Amino acid sequence: MHKAINGCWFQPKKALSLLLMLAAICLNACSKEDDEKTAEDEAAAVSGLALNKVSFAELEGWKNEDFAALIDVFAKNCRQIMKIKNNLLANSAVLVKTSTYQKVCSDFTAQKIKNQTQMRYFIESHFVPYAVVYDGSADGKFTSYYEAEIRAALEPDETYKYPIYGRPNDLIEADLRDFDTDLPSVKLSGRVENGKFMPYFDRAHIENNTIDAPVVLWGDDLVDIHFMQIQGSAVAKLNDGSELRIAYAHNNGRKFKGIGRILLDKGLLQPGEVSMPKIREWLRNNPEQAAQIMAENERYIFHRISDADGPVGAFGVSLTAGRSLAVDPQYIPLGVLMWLDTKSPDNEKIQKIVFAQDIGGAIKGAVRGDYFWGHGEEALKHAGRMNAVGQYYILLPKAAQ
Repeated sequence: MHKAINGCWFQPKKALSLLLMLAAICLNACSKEDDEKTAEDEAAAVSGLALNKVSFAELEGWKNEDFAALIDVFAKNCRQIMKIKNNLLANSAVLVKTSTYQKVCSDFTAQKIKNQTQMRYFIESHFVPYAVVYDGSADGKFTSYYEAEIRAALEPDETYKYPIYGRPNDLIEADLRDFDTDLPSVKLSGRVENGKFMPYFDRAHIENNTIDAPVVLWGDDLVDIHFMQIQGSAVAKLNDGSELRIAYAHNNGRKFKGIGRILLDKGLLQPGEVSMPKIREWLRNNPEQAAQIMAENERYIFHRISDADGPVGAFGVSLTAGRSLAVDPQYIPLGVLMWLDTKSPDNEKIQKIVFAQDIGGAIKGAVRGDYFWGHGEEALKHAGRMNAVGQYYILLPKAAQ
């Protein structure tokens, strides 16, 4: 018996040989095509996203950068990159091979860079800047965050009565792609109830009921705890005079809704008044309404005690004031270098290299960043007021082109 392939007749053995030959040709062609893809090609695969190659000379403020200040931060970032086992830094729209970045990190270690001139030469010889553009625009929104301070205790009493929870024992994380590779890689946080996978409890339930979770500390102020959750971490000043650093552990999987937006929508704050200091002032002056307002932000952050030298971002390294940036990992892979061009709340230029080392519930979009200002009340004065238009450029290893 003979078999028809695309309207032609072949004997079975010849047909099988032909199919194998065609498959080999196809695989070879696909492999070559993949090898020849550029960073611009990869980005173009995502609707609306584009990477436009530029030169370092085109980056406004480049010659004024303090390259010497980058050496330690770059080294810390590289130590984390060298631990990555996956083929790609992340499953983001901008795809970067881990081996390519690790080669850059190996070169950095071997060169034992010690000064401004050496660091600038290293970056310019190993990287190429690309403007990140979405729907034809390079402009995006840039805000800022800080590491909060709270007052806390190891044991509860009449003053320290609000639990700061660690990751719940009954919280389960599921990735849709684990069930069907055709589905998007979306992680869901939930719990099992009567044999069904259900959304995890929202903020109102968690704050008004006992949940199956360890209590890492007890706080004295719900407003401070809420701000700590928005920032993701804090330094806890304990009632015995000592200090502990609290880091992000997980979240309940619910959507984030900013308190500023809630107050604005209800007419409780006016446009132009929405800043962290103003929000905190309103919540403190209206304690009866504050709990209800905060409960509208259903997202709840769970924490852990950390011995790091700073708040730990989603990339797994301690954040550096003025050098760490939270991004949307759907578009930008964590660990990459970026050139940031925006303005501070006092209209001063912020033009510098930053590292994509964190994420945030409100940080969504191809050109969207949250600049880490630092620690404590002084950082809050700046971070709480920043809401600027700006651009950023992703610095990709030359071999990634």
